Amino acid sequence: MTFVVTENCIKCKYTDCVEVCPVDCFHEGPNFLVIDPEECIDCTLCEPECPANAIVAEDDLPADQAQFKELNAELSKQWPVITEKKDMLPGAKDWDGRPGKLDYLER
Repeated sequence: MTFVVTENCIKCKYTDCVEVCPVDCFHEGPNFLVIDPEECIDCTLCEPECPANAIVAEDDLPADQAQFKELNAELSKQWPVITEKKDMLPGAKDWDGRPGKLDYLER
């Protein structure tokens, strides 16, 4: 099992999670983070660190977020690893919790 970054991370991109990851499995895009499923060791450390509650265990992934499992795997191969916390995106608090953010994902 792995953890998956879901839709609520889009346009928020809090990076609290990356500092606690012991295997550096997070990858950073312009406005979204993903987890490399091949690197994730299911340590559970990242999930409670996400202020947006955007990190979910693969087995607990809601049906409406299922596409994010494949999206994390795909984008983790394209984006660079991130290991240090950065400032959240401007307007992150306004975007936190908004539905339908997939259209705003920047690749």
